[in-house]
Amino acid sequence: MLYELLYSLQPYFFPFNVFRYITFRTSLAAMTALIVTFIIAPCIIRRLQRISMTQQIRDDGPKTHYSKAGTPTMGGIIIILSITIAILMWGNFKNVYIWIMMVSLLGFGFVGFLDDYLKVVKRNPKGLKPCYKFGFQLVLAFAIGIFLYANPKDPYNTILSIPFFKKWLFDIGYFYIPFSVFVIVGSSNAVNLTDGIDGLAIGLVAIAVFANVALVYVSGHAQFARYLQVLYLPGIGELTVFCGAMLGASLGFLWYNSHPAEVFMGDVGSLSLGGALGTLAVITKHEIVLAVVGGIFVIETISVVLQVASFKITGRRIFKMAPIHHHFELKGWPEPKVIVRFWIAGIILALFSLATLKLR
Repeated sequence: MLYELLYSLQPYFFPFNVFRYITFRTSLAAMTALIVTFIIAPCIIRRLQRISMTQQIRDDGPKTHYSKAGTPTMGGIIIILSITIAILMWGNFKNVYIWIMMVSLLGFGFVGFLDDYLKVVKRNPKGLKPCYKFGFQLVLAFAIGIFLYANPKDPYNTILSIPFFKKWLFDIGYFYIPFSVFVIVGSSNAVNLTDGIDGLAIGLVAIAVFANVALVYVSGHAQFARYLQVLYLPGIGELTVFCGAMLGASLGFLWYNSHPAEVFMGDVGSLSLGGALGTLAVITKHEIVLAVVGGIFVIETISVVLQVASFKITGRRIFKMAPIHHHFELKGWPEPKVIVRFWIAGIILALFSLATLKLR
């Protein structure tokens, strides 16, 4: 990796010492992922169009979506490649948490790729069977949970931290494993459900990741953690670099996914990003904070659960359509207005999540 090569030269050329700073490498990772996205996106979009990897539009959806038919999908490949290249260049692979995040990103991305492949190439509108799709996610999340539970370097491997209360630390023991599975799989599918209109999900991911840059950096910095009275987790600071790469890739992809979208991320993008956010929350003990910073994802998921439950129990629907962003579209909100208003709500929730660092 480029970081290790350059840093190894610092005894001979002192300025290379700057690569030891996580903040510097986080900035480089963000810029690298952004630039890589701009370089590879046009080529991949043209390739997806050429091989007819295009989005199928639901017949029961908003009529304004019919014009989206033929837009390339599976653009999440761009995001994954950009993050991977940035981490290969600036990440410290001696840090075990970087490996865990890469396994999560690539693992959930692979599940999403299979689902997209079956939908687009095999023309199977249902994609991967739910039992297989959900099963693969559970197995992957369970493996991550087991590893983190057995991690001897984590002094708080079974601790659940409650925001706003510095002394509310609960040792949940073996229950930590199923809890981590719930957080990771839930986060992955929540982002997937939100990815229904141009730029909505990727914009909210960028907002959540931006907030996580501060949360993760503080948790991995002994002095800041002590001052703000949050859990200090040795080695966690390196994940700030991963967050930087995610942020750069998300902003770069938003350039092409903003309304009207030139490409959709597909399940390969939404499942991988959601899984990475969930894994990040579990590693850094910010599981409950994730529900705040990703509050829009939670609301979107709840709207689907309520809609399905209401229809099965009473035969009536609560919303005009679920997830809830479609409800507002059918009420007459233009798509850009839905997107921007949801982003604004996401920014407010992200700022509120940052308040948990001080209000304890």
